[in-house]
Amino acid sequence: MRTNKLLLCSAAIILMSSCAVKDKKQVEASLSLNELTYPVTEKSDQIDTLHGVVVADPYRWLEDDRSTETEAWVIAQNKVTNGYLEQLPYREEIKKRMTEIWNYPRYTAPFKAGDKYYFYKNDGLQNQKVLYQQETLEGEATLFLDPNKFSEDGTVAMGRSSFSKDGKFFAYSISRSGSDWKEIYVMDVESKKLLKDKIEWVKFSGISWEGKGFYYSRYDAPVKGKEYSNKNEFHKVFYHRIGDSQSKDKLVYEDKEHAQRNFYAYTTEDEDYLVLSGSEGTSGNTLMVRPRGKKKFVTLVNDFEKDHYVVNVVNDKILIYTNLDAPNNRLVAVDLKNPTPENWKDVIPNQDRVLKTVSVIGGKIIIKYLEDATSKVYLCDLSGKLLEEVKLPGIGTANGFWGKKEDKEVFYGFTSFTFPSNIYKFDVINNKSELYKKSEINFDIDNYVTKQVFYTSKDGTKVPMFIVHKKGLKLDGSNPTYLYGYGGFNISLQPRFSKSTLIWLENGGVYAQPNLRGGGEYGKTWHEAGMKLNKQNVFDDFIAAAEYLIDQNYTRKDRLAIAGGSNGGLLVGACITQRPDLYQVAFPAVGVMDMLRYHKFTIGWAWAVEFGSSEDEEQFHYLYKYSPLHNLKKTEYPATMILTADHDDRVVPAHSFKFAAALQEHQQGNNPALIRIETKAGHGAGKPTSKVIQERADIFAFAWYNMRYEPTFEKKLVP
Repeated sequence: MRTNKLLLCSAAIILMSSCAVKDKKQVEASLSLNELTYPVTEKSDQIDTLHGVVVADPYRWLEDDRSTETEAWVIAQNKVTNGYLEQLPYREEIKKRMTEIWNYPRYTAPFKAGDKYYFYKNDGLQNQKVLYQQETLEGEATLFLDPNKFSEDGTVAMGRSSFSKDGKFFAYSISRSGSDWKEIYVMDVESKKLLKDKIEWVKFSGISWEGKGFYYSRYDAPVKGKEYSNKNEFHKVFYHRIGDSQSKDKLVYEDKEHAQRNFYAYTTEDEDYLVLSGSEGTSGNTLMVRPRGKKKFVTLVNDFEKDHYVVNVVNDKILIYTNLDAPNNRLVAVDLKNPTPENWKDVIPNQDRVLKTVSVIGGKIIIKYLEDATSKVYLCDLSGKLLEEVKLPGIGTANGFWGKKEDKEVFYGFTSFTFPSNIYKFDVINNKSELYKKSEINFDIDNYVTKQVFYTSKDGTKVPMFIVHKKGLKLDGSNPTYLYGYGGFNISLQPRFSKSTLIWLENGGVYAQPNLRGGGEYGKTWHEAGMKLNKQNVFDDFIAAAEYLIDQNYTRKDRLAIAGGSNGGLLVGACITQRPDLYQVAFPAVGVMDMLRYHKFTIGWAWAVEFGSSEDEEQFHYLYKYSPLHNLKKTEYPATMILTADHDDRVVPAHSFKFAAALQEHQQGNNPALIRIETKAGHGAGKPTSKVIQERADIFAFAWYNMRYEPTFEKKLVP
């Protein structure tokens, strides 16, 4: 039981000094960034007994993120954090320089819908990118839809969107304050007017057209006041016809017996088939297909063991991208007359490298492989025979190559750590690329280098890591180093250009990005090596990366920062509890910190296929052993700034709230243990440019100060 109300100490940051100061006002205005008075977070006597183990959870009341007490706690914590950040040297210089770097036009690859072309552009500092329309590729671009007008502060963002096959209608979703909840609206393309259609409570959904309407997925309306925390259950697929109210939408599919299954519907390019994918988590799915005009679905896969996705239809055969009997993925042809997996025929067989994407364009199949986390692209004929390699601009990441079967040209973007994203037009017939849009960034990219190294993890596994820094960097152990990781959910961290990282690099910093197990860089085997009861491998890989950077004199312990978001936030939380001595600064962002209760909120239950669940006895003991919240003890932890947001309904902020309270309780020494709680923001998607720039300025200023590192700005560090 909670015995008294939340007691809040002064949120002021006070000076702890033995020096005699004559002027009282000087004392009041003075500041020590290493001595903090945190809000007192009340502890309850909440305990659970799980599989015979007594587990204390004294901060469970913080799970109610809409309670008066929690709101007061958030206000008090932000006062402490903001008071600290406002006093940091270089914060305004970083923000100013980052704004300069950020302020250049950025484009996406154009695509065709109906008889017109479209692309997204951000002029530089716009909070949200803007959709433009062109009659021809050489023609003048006109504004089609500006999401910056959705809200004054840029916190309403556009999510998924889709044009009807004839290009006459445009459906798009919006997200408010970063929430996963979406609303879908429809525009008439010719008049650019918004129709009366409005669809609510959409989540984890596409927008896939068939005729005069589209398919989408949603949940029932949540309990009022619990929109951002209640468990999401009983996902349903609907068909919406243009002009109808949502109440008239046709229910296409539901599963009343399995609350924790999600369903995603999409049509093939010709709209002749509706594909229904069902999942019980973040990997593995069933697959069914329904020919147009038919009422029943044909089952292709009826278990959740592997991943499958319909690519297109060629010669009356359905092409499916799958990892069934193919740890590195393959492309198969399926005849609906004999649709079960034993009858599938290889088109692109499993190989030693990872098949990442497949598209059918211009009478050819374009395939992209991942080789040591970098892109390789090839052309094949429709039977799967390899024709030739597509020459890319360099070693890095290619995105795009999407289009329709009849298209003769498509577009792709190419980027790497030191190569801003440029857009290329690709002639499919002649295998030729030409530059279409060049990045206009004002930054000396040629002054920086990227290298890929392979280091040894605890169990002897070789793990690749990218390292980026200025040319001529001295390996004397003094360089501030930002080590970023993820390691989960089959997600691959490839070389990508980061505008915010540039300011770190130009001030003598090193950026390091390892490809940890749990990711998808080397296929399903690499992913499974970091799942469930193998999750410790991911933490070992990250710790070994830090040790490598120190051993090779890139940096030293007191100049090393570690960072990660979501599953990467879990990574950072686990690594600072397991090796608090190894890093100076830590940034766990929107992390999964309570591994015993994560499945009880919003979509958390879907992660059990990745992490395991505390409801299983063997998995409970494994989770309990590394759960960041449950492994804090009285010791000196790195200077830590936890980052979360008030509208994060993916990884609910309670994870970060509870971890922050426990870290402040256990922290020894003078290193700060702060939590930065962003308002009107969510898990990260759609975050406006202004908020991103401020957040990165806070992160880098926090890191440099606690490293006692002086960048090349004129202002000097305080003593």
